[in-house]
Amino acid sequence: MQQESGGQRTRSGWTGTPRQANYFEERGKTTDTGQRPAKKGELDSQTILLLAVHTLFGIANALSGTFVGVYLWKAKNDYTLIGWFTLVTHLTMALTFWLAGKWVKEHNKMNCLRAGVAVSAGFYMLVLWLGPYSYQYFVLLGVVQGISTGFFWIAYNVVYFEVTDPDNRDRYNGWAGLLASGAGIVAPWISGLLIVGLGDKAGYRLIFSISLGIFVVGVVVSFFLKKREVQGSYEWMFPVRCLRQAGTPWARVFLAQIAQGFREGVFGFMIGLLVYIATGSEASLGNFVLINSAVALVSFWLAGKFVKPRFRKSAMLIGAIMLVAIIVPFFWKLNYFTLLLFGVAAATFFPLYSIPMVSAVFDLIGCSEESAKQREEYVVLRELGLNTGRVLGVLLFILVVSWSATPLVLKLLLLFIGSSTVVAWFFMRKQLALYKT
Repeated sequence: MQQESGGQRTRSGWTGTPRQANYFEERGKTTDTGQRPAKKGELDSQTILLLAVHTLFGIANALSGTFVGVYLWKAKNDYTLIGWFTLVTHLTMALTFWLAGKWVKEHNKMNCLRAGVAVSAGFYMLVLWLGPYSYQYFVLLGVVQGISTGFFWIAYNVVYFEVTDPDNRDRYNGWAGLLASGAGIVAPWISGLLIVGLGDKAGYRLIFSISLGIFVVGVVVSFFLKKREVQGSYEWMFPVRCLRQAGTPWARVFLAQIAQGFREGVFGFMIGLLVYIATGSEASLGNFVLINSAVALVSFWLAGKFVKPRFRKSAMLIGAIMLVAIIVPFFWKLNYFTLLLFGVAAATFFPLYSIPMVSAVFDLIGCSEESAKQREEYVVLRELGLNTGRVLGVLLFILVVSWSATPLVLKLLLLFIGSSTVVAWFFMRKQLALYKT
């Protein structure tokens, strides 16, 4: 852990007992071919390829993922159905992360990445096959989506850790957000127009088919990523052992991940669904995502460029507070205008909240050679925290809407769940203040 390998870290650098060299300081001196790597802070060919796979995955999900909830809602107007589908997805995702950790640790992690993309394609094939009866098989669909997401993100996060370092991680996160926003500008807008223009049946079949094709392209591109080195054996009970260590910073970080996931689990599907319910049009939802993604493209670029490690603590606090404040207009009126206002503001401030948090967590994983060797276990630990939060958030959503789904209750629920961003900052604040000078 950080304290064990290098004393205490402060704003002025490292103090205390001498430490071993940071994992990245030795790792980045030469490449496997003996070539000098990219300049400090720049992205090399492997990071760019990983960005390409991430972007293709994002485009395919942006085309269809935005409308899966709407598709189920149109089959059966039931908030709890959407909630149960989401809950099954997150439970399966958490289990997949834990089980797939062994695959990624001891075998070919790139095959796990490809499997995630391939199973995602299978999810949309299944939706196409089930058609209007999809809602009856929400458990099966949730399981398949959870497996695909778990496979992709466990492998992606480990490879992301391996191909980035503290000098270029904020830049990479900025580019990843920018490209995802770029995909979000065009893909959902096109999907909305196709669904409205071709009709529900033909429109949904077409966008799900296009997503399937893009996932196949993503698998092909992934073969250009180098096979990553396999090191060590997977420790199944590592999350428990780590969290039980006295004084470990991961106890705070884990709670922060739970708080982050608490919001993600509900807001990830609820805002888009509310936009559709308010307008009754997939085209309007596509326009909503287009506008928000255009704003996010700029804000992610700016955040990736200007949010340096020394600004992480204050940047995340500003982002966390604003993500709560922008929910307040819903109490005036919950319509397309206030939802759009929320979306634009969220797109503006979310990078300030997310980039510092993600970068700080992965910097903690790489704080020493010892912790870096267990990067797979730490990624699993992080994702278990996120999915614990998502499950808790969705469970609360199901309980509340089963009791009452009146506008006031939904607004209060969104405010309560949305306030978890400040809780996440509270638990992350000490880690955000640590950076190497």
